[in-house]
Amino acid sequence: MELFIGKNKGFTLIEIMIVVGIIALLAAIAMPQMLRSRMNANEMVAVGGLRTISSACQAYYNDSSSRSYPALLSSLSGATPPYIPATLSDAAATYADPLPSPEPTQYYHGYYFQHSLSNSESFSTVAWPKTYNRTGARNFFVDETGAITYTTTKGTAPDRTSSPLQ
Repeated sequence: MELFIGKNKGFTLIEIMIVVGIIALLAAIAMPQMLRSRMNANEMVAVGGLRTISSACQAYYNDSSSRSYPALLSSLSGATPPYIPATLSDAAATYADPLPSPEPTQYYHGYYFQHSLSNSESFSTVAWPKTYNRTGARNFFVDETGAITYTTTKGTAPDRTSSPLQ
């Protein structure tokens, strides 16, 4: 008498549910870190954009016969050759403090830029995150000195007395 024991090929529902649960747990652990990494990358691109704007404004000042800073960043991107890329100047405009209102349609890697000219000898540019705690958690500021400062309070405009960027 021969006993025939068949081998089941495949997985049981319980085994599949355990694997799905483990994958969901790992995803729940990894997702906040990925989002934070993206936010840090956006902030560093914003800082890089401010450094580019600051250097371009200084070059524009040195190249201009009137020794003045540009009133609009489109003057920097429209020059031949351009001082800054058009995508950066498109994200910058004159908006009301402390936050852009109405919300601008152009942004640069999750940040809006606000450029203002106090007089021909002084300018300031502020970078605001498009969505706080999603595209960025800090507001950045640069002026003719080239020093970049920041604040972490939503709706608070940074200035030269804010925390310096390390």
